[in-house]
Amino acid sequence: MTERKKALVLFSGGQDSATCLAWALDAFDEVETVGFAYGQRHAVELECRDRFAVKLRARFAQWAVKMGGDHTLDLSLIQALGETALTSDSEIAMGKNGLPTTFVPGRNILFFTAAAALACRRGIKHLVGGMCETDYSGYPDCRDDTLKSLQVSLNLGLDARFVIETPLMWRDKAATWAMAYELGGQALVDLIVEETHSCYRGDRTQRHAWGYGCGACPACELRANGWDRYKAAG
Repeated sequence: MTERKKALVLFSGGQDSATCLAWALDAFDEVETVGFAYGQRHAVELECRDRFAVKLRARFAQWAVKMGGDHTLDLSLIQALGETALTSDSEIAMGKNGLPTTFVPGRNILFFTAAAALACRRGIKHLVGGMCETDYSGYPDCRDDTLKSLQVSLNLGLDARFVIETPLMWRDKAATWAMAYELGGQALVDLIVEETHSCYRGDRTQRHAWGYGCGACPACELRANGWDRYKAAG
């Protein structure tokens, strides 16, 4: 199998990355996944990613044969670099710099750097991430320009030819739900609702139509609003 037919998906266990995993399984011959433990407040997502993968294999035989290794990397140095609302119990609010306090400086840059180093050893060319700048919290490391620049830097620094794939970059959350339906029908939508986790507070005590979460943090609001628009367009 050539590197052109293999992909590594940055799979957190959330809605966006789960949809990207389905997209990659539809597009490539072999797909591996990587998750990151970085002291995140919503570490429950790491448990969700395991359950989601198991059920995805069981319910989608055509994708199960393409699913390769899963990797979880320790990036706890992110938490050691300083406090944010995603790596501590501090308040989720808008910061003085105009960014939410849930912004973790350098997180996606470190994620892709670690993923590229892993992919280099695994003979994988395509790196898939669920970043989006159409309907998001304003994080600068989710922007298309950031990721295009990062792709260039990784290729120069690793003497490689990686392609960073961001299938959700120009889709809002409603379109992300629609994409999941197009890829796997209602079965995939239901699986994403039930087994993924996107709430910044890590709350899985409250079940909503769109999934589990506190219902009030920015991630829950984006997901809920997207779900409502998706159902309205139905």
